[in-house]
Amino acid sequence: MTEYLKADKAELEKEFKAVRKEYEALRALHLSLDMSRGKPGFDNMDLSEKMFDLVGNDTGFKNISGIDCRNYGGLDGLTEMKTLFAEILDLKPDQIIVGGNSSLNMMFDTIAQAMTHGMGAEPWYECKERKFLCPVPGYDRHFAIAEYFGFKLIPIEMDSEGPIMEQVEEWVQDETVKGIWCVPKYSNPNGITYSDRVVKRMAALKPKARDFRIFWDNAYAVHDLYDTSDELLNIYNECVKAGNPDLPLIFTSSSKITFPGAGVAAEAGSPNNVAMLKDRMQYQTIGPDKLNQLRHARMFHNRSDVEKHMKKLADKLRPKFDAVLTALESNLSGLGIAQWTKPNGGYFISLNVMDGCAKRVTQLCANAGMTLTPAGATYPYGYDAKDSNIRIAPSFPNVEEISKAAEVLCVSVKYAALEKILEN
Repeated sequence: MTEYLKADKAELEKEFKAVRKEYEALRALHLSLDMSRGKPGFDNMDLSEKMFDLVGNDTGFKNISGIDCRNYGGLDGLTEMKTLFAEILDLKPDQIIVGGNSSLNMMFDTIAQAMTHGMGAEPWYECKERKFLCPVPGYDRHFAIAEYFGFKLIPIEMDSEGPIMEQVEEWVQDETVKGIWCVPKYSNPNGITYSDRVVKRMAALKPKARDFRIFWDNAYAVHDLYDTSDELLNIYNECVKAGNPDLPLIFTSSSKITFPGAGVAAEAGSPNNVAMLKDRMQYQTIGPDKLNQLRHARMFHNRSDVEKHMKKLADKLRPKFDAVLTALESNLSGLGIAQWTKPNGGYFISLNVMDGCAKRVTQLCANAGMTLTPAGATYPYGYDAKDSNIRIAPSFPNVEEISKAAEVLCVSVKYAALEKILEN
Protein backbone atom coordinates (compact mmCIF):
# COMPACT_ATOMS: atom_id res chain seq x y z
CA MET A 1 0.00 0.00 0.00
CA THR A 2 1.28 3.50 -0.85
CA GLU A 3 1.11 6.40 1.60
CA TYR A 4 -2.49 6.80 2.69
CA LEU A 5 -2.57 10.52 1.96
CA LYS A 6 -1.36 9.92 -1.60
CA ALA A 7 -3.82 7.14 -2.43
CA ASP A 8 -7.10 7.70 -4.26
CA LYS A 9 -10.46 7.23 -2.55
CA ALA A 10 -11.25 3.89 -4.17
CA GLU A 11 -7.92 2.47 -3.04
CA LEU A 12 -8.44 3.78 0.50
CA GLU A 13 -11.95 2.35 0.72
CA LYS A 14 -10.65 -1.04 -0.33
CA GLU A 15 -7.89 -0.83 2.27
CA PHE A 16 -10.33 0.26 4.97
CA LYS A 17 -12.58 -2.72 4.24
CA ALA A 18 -9.62 -5.09 4.66
CA VAL A 19 -8.40 -3.37 7.85
CA ARG A 20 -11.88 -3.39 9.36
CA LYS A 21 -12.18 -7.12 8.66
CA GLU A 22 -8.81 -7.72 10.31
CA TYR A 23 -9.85 -5.61 13.31
CA GLU A 24 -13.14 -7.49 13.78
CA ALA A 25 -11.25 -10.79 13.69
CA LEU A 26 -9.02 -9.54 16.52
CA ARG A 27 -12.05 -8.39 18.52
CA ALA A 28 -13.55 -11.84 18.19
CA LEU A 29 -10.56 -13.29 20.07
CA HIS A 30 -11.72 -11.58 23.30
CA LEU A 31 -8.16 -10.65 24.22
CA SER A 32 -7.06 -9.24 27.57
CA LEU A 33 -3.79 -7.38 27.07
CA ASP A 34 -2.20 -4.50 28.99
CA MET A 35 0.60 -2.16 27.93
CA SER A 36 -0.56 0.81 29.99
CA ARG A 37 2.14 1.21 32.66
CA GLY A 38 5.89 0.71 32.84
CA LYS A 39 5.86 -2.21 35.25
CA PRO A 40 8.65 -4.80 35.31
CA GLY A 41 7.48 -8.24 34.27
CA PHE A 42 7.56 -11.27 36.52
CA ASP A 43 10.59 -12.52 34.60
CA ASN A 44 12.50 -9.36 35.55
CA MET A 45 11.54 -9.48 39.21
CA ASP A 46 12.43 -13.16 39.49
CA LEU A 47 16.07 -12.23 38.91
CA SER A 48 16.13 -10.46 42.30
CA GLU A 49 14.52 -13.20 44.42
CA LYS A 50 17.82 -14.21 46.01
CA MET A 51 17.81 -10.87 47.81
CA PHE A 52 15.43 -12.27 50.41
CA ASP A 53 18.07 -14.75 51.55
CA LEU A 54 20.70 -12.08 52.18
CA VAL A 55 19.33 -10.77 55.48
CA GLY A 56 18.27 -12.93 58.40
CA ASN A 57 19.42 -15.09 61.26
CA ASP A 58 22.21 -16.78 59.29
CA THR A 59 23.50 -13.63 57.60
CA GLY A 60 22.95 -11.13 60.41
CA PHE A 61 21.21 -7.79 60.56
CA LYS A 62 24.13 -5.40 60.95
CA ASN A 63 25.59 -3.26 58.20
CA ILE A 64 29.28 -2.39 57.72
CA SER A 65 28.98 0.40 60.29
CA GLY A 66 27.66 -2.00 62.89
CA ILE A 67 24.13 -0.63 62.83
CA ASP A 68 21.43 -3.17 63.70
CA CYS A 69 19.05 -2.57 60.82
CA ARG A 70 16.08 -3.92 62.77
CA ASN A 71 16.09 -0.87 65.02
CA TYR A 72 15.38 2.84 64.77
CA GLY A 73 17.83 5.36 63.35
CA GLY A 74 19.82 6.04 60.23
CA LEU A 75 17.87 9.10 59.11
CA ASP A 76 19.50 9.45 55.68
CA GLY A 77 20.16 5.77 54.93
CA LEU A 78 22.86 3.15 55.24
CA THR A 79 26.45 3.98 54.35
CA GLU A 80 26.58 1.18 51.78
CA MET A 81 23.52 2.44 49.92
CA LYS A 82 24.70 6.05 49.93
CA THR A 83 27.98 4.84 48.44
CA LEU A 84 26.18 2.73 45.81
CA PHE A 85 23.86 5.54 44.71
CA ALA A 86 26.82 7.93 44.67
CA GLU A 87 28.52 5.61 42.16
CA ILE A 88 25.39 5.39 40.04
CA LEU A 89 24.88 9.17 40.01
CA ASP A 90 28.58 10.10 39.97
CA LEU A 91 28.29 12.12 43.16
CA LYS A 92 29.76 11.95 46.68
CA PRO A 93 28.10 9.76 49.34
CA ASP A 94 27.43 12.74 51.60
CA GLN A 95 25.31 14.24 48.81
CA ILE A 96 22.90 11.29 48.95
CA ILE A 97 19.78 10.77 51.06
CA VAL A 98 18.50 7.20 50.85
CA GLY A 99 14.84 6.81 51.59
CA GLY A 100 12.02 4.31 51.24
CA ASN A 101 10.81 2.43 48.20
CA SER A 102 9.60 5.35 46.06
CA SER A 103 11.48 8.22 44.44
CA LEU A 104 8.10 9.65 43.40
CA ASN A 105 7.24 9.89 47.08
CA MET A 106 10.49 11.79 47.72
CA MET A 107 9.62 14.22 44.91
CA PHE A 108 6.12 14.74 46.30
CA ASP A 109 7.51 15.26 49.80
CA THR A 110 10.15 17.73 48.61
CA ILE A 111 7.50 19.87 46.92
CA ALA A 112 5.27 19.59 50.00
CA GLN A 113 8.16 20.89 52.12
CA ALA A 114 8.76 23.73 49.68
CA MET A 115 5.08 24.62 49.79
CA THR A 116 5.08 25.07 53.58
CA HIS A 117 8.70 26.02 54.34
CA GLY A 118 10.15 27.20 51.06
CA MET A 119 13.22 26.18 49.14
CA GLY A 120 15.65 28.69 50.64
CA ALA A 121 13.10 31.49 50.30
CA GLU A 122 9.47 32.17 51.22
CA PRO A 123 7.03 29.20 51.21
CA TRP A 124 5.79 28.38 47.74
CA TYR A 125 2.15 28.57 48.82
CA GLU A 126 2.62 32.35 49.17
CA CYS A 127 3.14 32.56 45.40
CA LYS A 128 -0.47 32.55 44.21
CA GLU A 129 0.33 32.26 40.48
CA ARG A 130 3.03 29.59 40.86
CA LYS A 131 4.02 27.64 37.75
CA PHE A 132 5.95 24.48 36.91
CA LEU A 133 7.60 23.73 33.55
CA CYS A 134 6.65 20.39 32.00
CA PRO A 135 8.62 19.06 28.99
CA VAL A 136 6.19 17.21 26.72
CA PRO A 137 5.49 14.48 26.09
CA GLY A 138 6.42 13.61 29.66
CA TYR A 139 5.62 11.62 32.78
CA ASP A 140 1.99 11.96 33.84
CA ARG A 141 2.72 11.40 37.55
CA HIS A 142 5.17 14.31 37.61
CA PHE A 143 2.51 16.57 36.17
CA ALA A 144 -0.08 15.28 38.63
CA ILE A 145 2.11 16.19 41.63
CA ALA A 146 2.55 19.78 40.49
CA GLU A 147 -1.14 20.08 39.64
CA TYR A 148 -2.08 18.70 43.07
CA PHE A 149 -0.13 21.50 44.74
CA GLY A 150 -1.84 24.16 42.68
CA PHE A 151 0.82 24.92 40.08
CA LYS A 152 -0.10 26.05 36.60
CA LEU A 153 1.54 23.54 34.27
CA ILE A 154 3.50 25.04 31.39
CA PRO A 155 4.22 22.67 28.46
CA ILE A 156 7.76 22.86 27.09
CA GLU A 157 8.30 21.26 23.70
CA MET A 158 10.92 18.54 23.27
CA ASP A 159 13.13 17.71 20.33
CA SER A 160 15.70 14.96 19.78
CA GLU A 161 18.11 16.62 22.26
CA GLY A 162 15.68 17.25 25.10
CA PRO A 163 13.59 20.27 26.15
CA ILE A 164 13.78 23.21 23.75
CA MET A 165 15.97 25.44 25.86
CA GLU A 166 14.89 28.71 24.29
CA GLN A 167 11.44 28.10 25.77
CA VAL A 168 12.88 27.15 29.17
CA GLU A 169 15.19 30.17 29.27
CA GLU A 170 12.30 32.48 28.43
CA TRP A 171 9.95 31.03 31.03
CA VAL A 172 12.45 31.11 33.92
CA GLN A 173 12.47 34.91 33.64
CA ASP A 174 9.01 34.68 35.23
CA GLU A 175 9.51 34.82 39.01
CA THR A 176 6.45 32.64 39.58
CA VAL A 177 8.09 29.68 37.79
CA LYS A 178 9.44 27.48 40.59
CA GLY A 179 10.69 24.35 38.86
CA ILE A 180 10.98 22.07 35.88
CA TRP A 181 10.46 18.32 35.60
CA CYS A 182 13.18 16.38 33.78
CA VAL A 183 13.63 12.70 32.95
CA PRO A 184 17.04 13.23 31.36
CA LYS A 185 18.07 9.72 30.35
CA TYR A 186 15.77 7.52 28.24
CA SER A 187 13.00 10.01 28.93
CA ASN A 188 9.45 8.91 29.63
CA PRO A 189 7.99 8.35 27.03
CA ASN A 190 10.29 9.46 24.16
CA GLY A 191 13.28 7.42 25.26
CA ILE A 192 15.70 10.22 24.37
CA THR A 193 18.69 11.30 26.45
CA TYR A 194 19.41 14.99 26.94
CA SER A 195 22.36 16.16 24.86
CA ASP A 196 25.45 17.73 26.43
CA ARG A 197 24.31 21.05 24.99
CA VAL A 198 20.94 20.84 26.71
CA VAL A 199 22.44 19.78 30.06
CA LYS A 200 24.93 22.67 29.99
CA ARG A 201 22.24 25.20 29.14
CA MET A 202 20.00 23.76 31.83
CA ALA A 203 22.84 24.10 34.36
CA ALA A 204 23.54 27.67 33.29
CA LEU A 205 19.95 28.89 33.78
CA LYS A 206 19.57 32.17 35.61
CA PRO A 207 16.01 31.96 36.94
CA LYS A 208 14.29 35.08 38.23
CA ALA A 209 13.04 33.00 41.17
CA ARG A 210 15.99 32.32 43.50
CA ASP A 211 14.19 29.22 44.81
CA PHE A 212 13.76 27.65 41.34
CA ARG A 213 14.79 23.98 41.22
CA ILE A 214 15.43 21.42 38.48
CA PHE A 215 13.71 18.16 39.48
CA TRP A 216 16.15 15.78 37.75
CA ASP A 217 14.48 12.35 37.82
CA ASN A 218 17.27 10.07 36.60
CA ALA A 219 15.02 7.01 36.86
CA TYR A 220 16.73 5.12 34.01
CA ALA A 221 20.37 5.87 34.84
CA VAL A 222 21.49 2.25 34.30
CA HIS A 223 18.64 0.96 32.15
CA ASP A 224 20.34 0.21 28.83
CA LEU A 225 18.68 -2.22 26.42
CA TYR A 226 21.32 -2.57 23.73
CA ASP A 227 25.10 -2.58 23.43
CA THR A 228 24.85 0.99 22.17
CA SER A 229 23.97 3.02 25.26
CA ASP A 230 23.40 6.73 25.79
CA GLU A 231 25.70 8.87 27.94
CA LEU A 232 24.26 11.63 30.12
CA LEU A 233 26.37 14.58 31.24
CA ASN A 234 26.54 15.10 35.03
CA ILE A 235 24.06 17.88 35.80
CA TYR A 236 25.49 18.64 39.24
CA ASN A 237 29.05 19.11 37.99
CA GLU A 238 27.79 21.40 35.23
CA CYS A 239 25.74 23.41 37.74
CA VAL A 240 28.81 23.86 39.94
CA LYS A 241 30.80 25.10 36.92
CA ALA A 242 27.99 27.55 36.13
CA GLY A 243 27.83 28.83 39.71
CA ASN A 244 24.45 27.15 40.35
CA PRO A 245 25.22 24.27 42.76
CA ASP A 246 21.82 24.44 44.45
CA LEU A 247 19.82 24.33 41.20
CA PRO A 248 19.33 20.54 40.76
CA LEU A 249 17.51 18.07 42.99
CA ILE A 250 18.44 14.62 41.68
CA PHE A 251 16.33 11.49 42.13
CA THR A 252 16.68 7.82 41.28
CA SER A 253 15.64 4.42 42.63
CA SER A 254 16.03 0.68 42.25
CA SER A 255 12.33 0.25 41.47
CA LYS A 256 13.01 -1.11 37.98
CA ILE A 257 16.25 -2.79 39.04
CA THR A 258 14.82 -5.07 41.74
CA PHE A 259 11.19 -4.75 42.88
CA PRO A 260 8.98 -1.75 42.03
CA GLY A 261 7.05 -2.15 45.27
CA ALA A 262 10.08 -2.85 47.44
CA GLY A 263 12.99 -0.98 45.91
CA VAL A 264 15.13 1.77 47.41
CA ALA A 265 14.92 5.43 46.42
CA ALA A 266 17.45 8.24 46.70
CA GLU A 267 17.51 12.02 46.50
CA ALA A 268 20.71 13.96 45.98
CA GLY A 269 21.94 17.50 45.64
CA SER A 270 24.31 20.16 46.85
CA PRO A 271 25.51 20.26 50.47
CA ASN A 272 23.08 23.16 51.06
CA ASN A 273 20.10 21.26 49.66
CA VAL A 274 20.97 18.04 51.49
CA ALA A 275 21.41 19.84 54.82
CA MET A 276 18.06 21.58 54.41
CA LEU A 277 16.24 18.35 53.51
CA LYS A 278 17.84 16.36 56.36
CA ASP A 279 16.96 19.08 58.87
CA ARG A 280 13.30 18.75 57.90
CA MET A 281 13.36 14.96 57.84
CA GLN A 282 14.16 14.75 61.56
CA TYR A 283 10.60 15.83 62.28
CA GLN A 284 9.15 13.40 59.78
CA THR A 285 10.76 10.05 60.50
CA ILE A 286 13.13 8.18 62.78
CA GLY A 287 14.57 6.39 59.77
CA PRO A 288 13.76 4.43 56.61
CA ASP A 289 13.39 0.67 56.11
CA LYS A 290 17.02 -0.29 56.73
CA LEU A 291 16.40 -4.03 56.33
CA ASN A 292 15.36 -3.45 52.74
CA GLN A 293 18.37 -1.22 52.21
CA LEU A 294 20.60 -3.93 53.70
CA ARG A 295 19.18 -6.53 51.30
CA HIS A 296 20.05 -4.29 48.38
CA ALA A 297 23.50 -3.45 49.74
CA ARG A 298 24.38 -7.13 50.10
CA MET A 299 23.19 -7.92 46.58
CA PHE A 300 24.95 -4.94 44.96
CA HIS A 301 28.33 -4.07 46.40
CA ASN A 302 29.12 -1.52 43.71
CA ARG A 303 27.96 -0.11 40.38
CA SER A 304 29.63 -2.98 38.52
CA ASP A 305 27.33 -5.45 40.29
CA VAL A 306 24.33 -3.34 39.27
CA GLU A 307 25.45 -3.22 35.64
CA LYS A 308 25.89 -7.01 35.50
CA HIS A 309 22.38 -7.41 36.87
CA MET A 310 20.99 -4.87 34.40
CA LYS A 311 22.42 -6.83 31.48
CA LYS A 312 20.33 -9.80 32.62
CA LEU A 313 17.27 -7.58 32.84
CA ALA A 314 17.99 -6.17 29.38
CA ASP A 315 18.08 -9.70 27.98
CA LYS A 316 14.50 -10.11 29.24
CA LEU A 317 13.28 -6.70 28.11
CA ARG A 318 14.95 -6.41 24.71
CA PRO A 319 12.82 -9.06 22.92
CA LYS A 320 9.70 -7.26 24.13
CA PHE A 321 10.82 -3.93 22.70
CA ASP A 322 11.99 -5.63 19.52
CA ALA A 323 8.58 -7.29 19.09
CA VAL A 324 6.82 -3.91 19.18
CA LEU A 325 9.37 -2.16 16.95
CA THR A 326 9.29 -5.00 14.40
CA ALA A 327 5.49 -4.86 14.26
CA LEU A 328 5.46 -1.08 13.84
CA GLU A 329 8.06 -1.26 11.08
CA SER A 330 6.44 -4.08 9.14
CA ASN A 331 2.86 -2.81 9.45
CA LEU A 332 3.06 0.99 9.48
CA SER A 333 6.30 1.96 7.76
CA GLY A 334 5.75 3.87 4.53
CA LEU A 335 2.07 4.63 5.15
CA GLY A 336 2.73 8.19 6.34
CA ILE A 337 0.41 7.85 9.34
CA ALA A 338 2.76 7.17 12.27
CA GLN A 339 6.22 7.80 13.66
CA TRP A 340 7.85 6.14 16.65
CA THR A 341 10.99 6.27 18.75
CA LYS A 342 13.64 3.55 18.90
CA PRO A 343 15.21 4.07 22.33
CA ASN A 344 18.52 2.55 23.45
CA GLY A 345 17.12 2.03 26.93
CA GLY A 346 14.43 2.89 29.43
CA TYR A 347 10.91 1.53 29.57
CA PHE A 348 8.85 3.13 26.82
CA ILE A 349 8.30 3.62 23.11
CA SER A 350 6.62 6.85 22.05
CA LEU A 351 4.22 6.54 19.12
CA ASN A 352 2.88 9.57 17.25
CA VAL A 353 -0.11 8.77 15.07
CA MET A 354 -1.96 11.03 12.65
CA ASP A 355 -3.15 14.24 14.32
CA GLY A 356 -6.60 13.83 15.80
CA CYS A 357 -6.35 10.04 16.02
CA ALA A 358 -4.68 9.10 19.33
CA LYS A 359 -7.89 8.92 21.38
CA ARG A 360 -9.58 6.93 18.64
CA VAL A 361 -6.66 4.49 18.49
CA THR A 362 -6.76 3.86 22.24
CA GLN A 363 -10.54 3.40 22.04
CA LEU A 364 -10.22 0.87 19.23
CA CYS A 365 -7.52 -0.97 21.16
CA ALA A 366 -9.70 -1.06 24.28
CA ASN A 367 -12.63 -2.42 22.29
CA ALA A 368 -10.34 -5.20 21.07
CA GLY A 369 -9.22 -6.08 24.60
CA MET A 370 -5.98 -4.11 24.82
CA THR A 371 -5.33 -1.41 27.44
CA LEU A 372 -2.99 1.50 26.68
CA THR A 373 -2.07 4.59 28.68
CA PRO A 374 -4.90 7.08 28.00
CA ALA A 375 -4.22 9.36 25.04
CA GLY A 376 -3.11 12.75 26.31
CA ALA A 377 -1.68 11.39 29.56
CA THR A 378 1.83 12.45 28.53
CA TYR A 379 0.73 16.11 28.51
CA PRO A 380 -0.28 18.48 31.34
CA TYR A 381 -3.94 18.17 32.29
CA GLY A 382 -4.17 15.17 29.95
CA TYR A 383 -4.52 17.49 26.97
CA ASP A 384 -2.52 16.78 23.83
CA ALA A 385 -3.46 19.58 21.42
CA LYS A 386 -2.57 17.42 18.43
CA ASP A 387 -4.21 14.29 19.87
CA SER A 388 -1.34 12.28 18.41
CA ASN A 389 0.91 10.85 21.15
CA ILE A 390 0.55 7.34 22.60
CA ARG A 391 2.91 5.88 25.19
CA ILE A 392 3.69 2.19 24.74
CA ALA A 393 4.94 0.22 27.74
CA PRO A 394 6.14 -3.23 26.62
CA SER A 395 7.80 -4.29 29.89
CA PHE A 396 5.11 -6.28 31.72
CA PRO A 397 3.49 -8.78 29.28
CA ASN A 398 5.39 -11.74 27.86
CA VAL A 399 6.69 -11.68 24.29
CA GLU A 400 3.75 -13.67 22.90
CA GLU A 401 1.24 -11.27 24.49
CA ILE A 402 3.21 -8.26 23.27
CA SER A 403 3.29 -9.56 19.72
CA LYS A 404 -0.49 -9.90 19.75
CA ALA A 405 -0.89 -6.50 21.43
CA ALA A 406 1.35 -4.91 18.79
CA GLU A 407 -0.83 -6.45 16.10
CA VAL A 408 -3.94 -4.93 17.66
CA LEU A 409 -2.17 -1.59 17.95
CA CYS A 410 -1.05 -1.48 14.32
CA VAL A 411 -4.46 -2.45 12.98
CA SER A 412 -6.07 0.21 15.21
CA VAL A 413 -3.66 2.89 13.99
CA LYS A 414 -4.51 2.07 10.37
CA TYR A 415 -8.24 1.88 11.15
CA ALA A 416 -8.28 5.32 12.85
CA ALA A 417 -6.22 6.96 10.11
CA LEU A 418 -8.33 5.58 7.26
CA GLU A 419 -11.52 6.49 9.07
CA LYS A 420 -10.35 10.09 9.49
CA ILE A 421 -9.07 10.47 5.93
CA LEU A 422 -12.25 9.08 4.42
CA GLU A 423 -14.44 11.27 6.61
CA ASN A 424 -12.67 14.31 5.20
